[in-house]
Amino acid sequence: MNVIGGRHHLSQTDDRIKTSSCQLKLLLARSRLEISEARERKVKTNMYVVLLCIKFLLQACLHRAGEISRWTMKLIALCRFEIDDAGRERVKLSRGKSGGRTNIPLSVNYHFTRQCNYKCGFCFHTAKTSFVLPLEEAKRGLKLLKAAGMEKINFSGGEPFVHNKGEFLGKMVQYCKRELNLPSVSIVSNGSRITEKWFESYGEDLDILAVSCDSFDEDTNRLIGRGQGKINHIENLHKVRMWCKDYKVAFKINSVINRFNIEEDMIEEIRSLDPVRWKVFQCLLIEGENAGEEALRHAETFLISDEDFQRFLDRHKDIKCLVPESNEKMRDSYLILDEYMRFLDCTQGRKDPSKSILDVGVENAITFSGFDEKMFFKRGGKYKWSKADMQLEW
Repeated sequence: MNVIGGRHHLSQTDDRIKTSSCQLKLLLARSRLEISEARERKVKTNMYVVLLCIKFLLQACLHRAGEISRWTMKLIALCRFEIDDAGRERVKLSRGKSGGRTNIPLSVNYHFTRQCNYKCGFCFHTAKTSFVLPLEEAKRGLKLLKAAGMEKINFSGGEPFVHNKGEFLGKMVQYCKRELNLPSVSIVSNGSRITEKWFESYGEDLDILAVSCDSFDEDTNRLIGRGQGKINHIENLHKVRMWCKDYKVAFKINSVINRFNIEEDMIEEIRSLDPVRWKVFQCLLIEGENAGEEALRHAETFLISDEDFQRFLDRHKDIKCLVPESNEKMRDSYLILDEYMRFLDCTQGRKDPSKSILDVGVENAITFSGFDEKMFFKRGGKYKWSKADMQLEW
């Protein structure tokens, strides 16, 4: 019995040793697993930190690359027309001082947007881009022009009231009159997007509003492309005329004489509307805008002869406010700034841009404008353009 009991005791002891051994192995296995998991977590943490560092490094590189790209594009813009400018400079120098050129931007037409809601077939400043300068950059350019001698600014397009519902335009008008104290601030518009609310906010600072109207027959206007949907162009014209009177803004009408309105008699309507000026333009071709393969419009079908244009003028010669502009008078007698604030030289029948005044200044850029000051005065470009001097009866 003692032997049996001893054996039983040894067996129990052996079982306990085995159990303890298994528990120890299990404990060791768990320890190894925990150590492994801890190492894995540490590796993951380290990897996360590394990835985070790489992310920040890439962001910094991209930001720097963006800056490099922006400066590169600016450099390209500055150098883009260097060869053409050199050639044009030689042409201008050959003209000498008697060529009628000037470095004083007395009156400037700023086409700050090319976007428009109409599709006039003869348009000479088409929607080739949708670019509009930021307001502060536009103000900086306007300030440069004022410092260079600008007295009159005319905002045009495109349709200037399309962008930001006219608020961008209104703020520029306000800035030019209140901050720059310009004698004259004017706008050329098709009249379709103007509201009385705009006049309430900005009319006080506007000297002249010119509305484009080529016919007093609505069917003719639509044939030309001066219309959109159910908008009645003639009704809008009369409405804007009334607002100009109510808010003391000088009212002006611009008409482009072409194949489709050449026989029209506008005497009665013009006298009824009583504008301070009625600008009458002969339809003009500009390569790349309304003529040529790259043009968005093709105005060849709208063209009239010099004789036909003169015949229209003779028919309306008794209108005292009529200011005629033939192709010869128009082409070189305007200082035109595009949406990038580059002067556009139209002397070769196309629009050759200078460098932007924001990059090279007014004095440098205006050298390549092709502007003929003598023709500017000959066509009546300088007149009483401040409403304070017009002595109008409101």
